[in-house]
Amino acid sequence: MLKNNKKIIMICIMSMALTAKMSFTHIVKAAVITNPTNQSQVYNWNNVAIGGGGFIPNIIFNPSEKNLVYARTDMGGAYRWDTTTNSWKCITDWISAADWNYMGCDSLASDSVDPNRVYIAAGCYTSDWVNQNGAILRSADRGNTWQKYTLPFKVGGNEDGRGMGERLAVDPNDDSILYMAASRGNGLWKSTNYGKSWSKVTSFPTGGDFVDQWCGDIGLVWVTFDKNSAATKADNVKHIRGSASQTIYVGLADSKHSIYRSTDGGQTWAPIPGEPTKVTYTKTVNGSKVSETDSIFPHHSILASNGMLYVSYSNGVGPYDGSEGQVWKYDTNKDTWTNISPTDSSNGDSSYWGYGGLGVDAQHPDTVMVSTINEWYPDGNIYRSTNGGATWKAAWSTAWDNTAKAMVRTNSYNLDYSVSPWLDWGNEATAPSVVTSPKLGWMMDSVVIDPFNSDHMMYGTGATLYATNDLTNWDKKGSKFDIAPNVKGLEETAVTDLISPPSGAHLFSSILDIGGFKHDDLSVAPEMPKTPVIGSNSSEDYAELNPSVIVRVGGAEDGSKCPELAYSSDGGNTWSTGKIANTDGNGSGIVSVSANGKTIVWSETASTAKVCYSTDNGKTWIASNGVPAQSEVRSDRVNSNKFYAFSGGNFYVSTDGGANFTNTGATGLPAKSSVNFKAVPGIEGDVWIAGGSDSEGVYGVWHSTDSGKTFTKLSNVQKADVIGFGKAAPGQNYMALYISGEVNGVIGIFRSDDEGKTWIRINDDNHQYGATNFAITGDPRIYGRVYLATNGRGIIYGDIPTGQ
Repeated sequence: MLKNNKKIIMICIMSMALTAKMSFTHIVKAAVITNPTNQSQVYNWNNVAIGGGGFIPNIIFNPSEKNLVYARTDMGGAYRWDTTTNSWKCITDWISAADWNYMGCDSLASDSVDPNRVYIAAGCYTSDWVNQNGAILRSADRGNTWQKYTLPFKVGGNEDGRGMGERLAVDPNDDSILYMAASRGNGLWKSTNYGKSWSKVTSFPTGGDFVDQWCGDIGLVWVTFDKNSAATKADNVKHIRGSASQTIYVGLADSKHSIYRSTDGGQTWAPIPGEPTKVTYTKTVNGSKVSETDSIFPHHSILASNGMLYVSYSNGVGPYDGSEGQVWKYDTNKDTWTNISPTDSSNGDSSYWGYGGLGVDAQHPDTVMVSTINEWYPDGNIYRSTNGGATWKAAWSTAWDNTAKAMVRTNSYNLDYSVSPWLDWGNEATAPSVVTSPKLGWMMDSVVIDPFNSDHMMYGTGATLYATNDLTNWDKKGSKFDIAPNVKGLEETAVTDLISPPSGAHLFSSILDIGGFKHDDLSVAPEMPKTPVIGSNSSEDYAELNPSVIVRVGGAEDGSKCPELAYSSDGGNTWSTGKIANTDGNGSGIVSVSANGKTIVWSETASTAKVCYSTDNGKTWIASNGVPAQSEVRSDRVNSNKFYAFSGGNFYVSTDGGANFTNTGATGLPAKSSVNFKAVPGIEGDVWIAGGSDSEGVYGVWHSTDSGKTFTKLSNVQKADVIGFGKAAPGQNYMALYISGEVNGVIGIFRSDDEGKTWIRINDDNHQYGATNFAITGDPRIYGRVYLATNGRGIIYGDIPTGQ
């Protein structure tokens, strides 16, 4: 499951990505870039099927057009539902490496007046190491083409509180007006020209006072318009299109007042009298029950057609925290608040969770649903009421079974996860038990009912997007509703490594949070590798002369600092495990296996742990000599005794199976601490280095044919973050090279069929996928096929179209 370390890991990884300059450049649909010194080639691009994989903060239905639905992710872009294919289409793949930060979607708004218009508040992080402000991305054709307008502040789409919202809202009466509830103390902002320019609403009194330990001020979190409050200056007649809404609600993370209202179109603001701001609950301390009071913050709000403003609250901003919460409704006609919580902490019924996702049936305004957030054990839950919160039904409940002599769980739903079989994390539920596999969900900060279909509901979790098409079965005695992942085309994972062996499965991947996979069929989501299940794989390798031997390494699932290694001798069908016990690492290292598969070398690149090697499939480890800690390590693909290492501009070689390394004395290499380098299959001593970029200004690609004694720098490549090899072109003997980088002034994905003498750009401006600087490899069995590891868009693969 996605854990609290996701944020920390992602911040560390994204700090290595390319940063960007602020720009007001308009983004338009573009053809393949051509250059007098560059060739280009049309490619077909697709996702390797995993099915979800990351946190879905929210799903946005357009309230005026049926089947117009968007999903936003925290660091993998945004998607639009395609009714012709019954799948999701990513509408942000045009985002370039320079603008990788815009892959974070802090909020998304779909215009109800003109459904062709859609807006994204884009930006992953507000941290100091990100020197790019957030931006408003604006589209007038449902996300097919975009314009970009830089904001005067940063946006944190992958930071705490990202499931709250929506922060961005279009006035349903005058759609030239938008509001944005900004985080980090930046306050409330308004646009009167369809998002092109923005000004701060200086009359709004506060930026919020809650400070998150990781991300700072959470600030303002949502804007809700009263559609029935539009008025003209002349006669005060309601429902006049083109006149701005007068009543606006804004939620924020503030301990004093968490909801403000304006009744004059945003000119003045005041807290709503009687609003809930605190929750009192009981907890046990040293065997005694004590009372405690916390501030609660509004995660979501929906103003129903009957005038009820429903609000979900938690004492944390999510998606990882929150130990108490409530659900309230505010009668805007009577100015009264009512606590409608499914479990009422204010009466001493401590729940140990908060409430996040909130949905109201547009056709039946007394039908409301809420989800728990941060209810990790035994499972997250969803509650449904058809009488305005007077009574609730839970998606699951437990009771003591005298026959089983245990607590037994009863579900109101059936869950079919066959399209994403890895969701059970390799575990099968055993009865009787309150724990099920897979879980109903966790980190659930989004529950949305289709405004045109009361039977259709979707909700996001920390790993997938679930949907049902028979929701009202929940209301029928003795009936269950059916849930299944609705993730065709929606791929959000951070990929750290890729390998494509010459036999067996075509692709193996290392992925943060959900481990990684073996793909026999790129169009089918596989099961999660078992024994061990490694929560976040960082690296993998196969034995070039014995490809059935595969190793992978990552953070131990038990949460210890000791990394874990998995070893397979049957092409990834079964695995054995071994701890790398003589290290203080956290599992973010690099693993390499000798050409014959008998020796494994491992380096922890995020700690001071020594490089070490194993000759018994990872059971025991011995420290290597002559090589610095945190070195990058790779094996020669022909000589089973030869390994290579790189650190701080120095290249090292071992000829005794990783026991001892020697500095080759090569000069002119990048001075940075790490690079991406690989040895070519079939040729001993043939090594390529992708130098990426560093503070010394040394970029590019280097090539050695003498095991690293000397390197030649390619003059035609300005930058390259990663390099990989694939099947040689027809008539060629040398493998095709692939890089993500810059050639002759053009940034893109490139292939060379002639050992780097010339390069062909194989992607275009519509297929850039943000950050692609983690791993790349060709397929040794299919000429032209390339696999890209992205930081948020999963695994992308490209093929030469048939007939080219």
